[in-house]
Amino acid sequence: MPDISTNMIIVLCVAAAAAGWIDAVVGGGGLLLLPALLLGLPNAHPATVLGTNKAVAIVGTSGAAVSYLRKTPVDVKLAVRIGLAALAGSMGGAALAGGISKDALRPLIMAVLVVVAAFVLFRPAFGVAPGAAPVGRRRVLLTIALAGLGIGFYDGLIGPGTGTFLVLALTALLHLDLVTASATAKIVNVCTNAGALAMFAYQGMVLWQLAALMAVFNLAGAMIGARMALRKGSGFVRGVLLTVVGALVVKLGLEQWG
Repeated sequence: MPDISTNMIIVLCVAAAAAGWIDAVVGGGGLLLLPALLLGLPNAHPATVLGTNKAVAIVGTSGAAVSYLRKTPVDVKLAVRIGLAALAGSMGGAALAGGISKDALRPLIMAVLVVVAAFVLFRPAFGVAPGAAPVGRRRVLLTIALAGLGIGFYDGLIGPGTGTFLVLALTALLHLDLVTASATAKIVNVCTNAGALAMFAYQGMVLWQLAALMAVFNLAGAMIGARMALRKGSGFVRGVLLTVVGALVVKLGLEQWG
């Protein structure tokens, strides 16, 4: 365990639980968990922060995936195909993550958050119900390339917002409603987390004791979040998405320029 005060460990565990809830509902729990780890581990290498984040997140994401699969009809075969591409992409991104500085993380995260918020805000019917149009082979291959390799690479390189980007991509490309897209994204996200974590672990960039403690809280939050999303539906998921993204844009903006 790194040299961290008891109060900071409590803060990190609470952040892990909240991130698990957010990640299960709409993805993007890393947008809360990663800044918390950057705060709690000010002297750690950025790659170590990213690796520890993955070790925590994979536990909650796996728990949420199981909860969704029990209640939501998901094309598991397609999800696994996208997930395998995402695993390869995340390993490639993680291999390059050691060259990223902390100063570069905050503006990058903020920029992608603004794009997500604008897209969802100006598309009020987005993901409320599944699309009626059939999904052809070309669109499936495009999804594997963009949501698999592309977002997987981003997940390994930086990470925050991956679940949210997966939900948006799967909803847009496969015409899924937000709940089904979130369920599918969890399977894909487990693969991206596994690929990135394997690379970070190989490089010795994971604080395992801290990650194990935080993972317990992350799993608890994820299980609660998945059950709420299933019970309340796509409208609830959309509302949480906009709230979380908006709050984080303000928070990161104040940290950057405040």
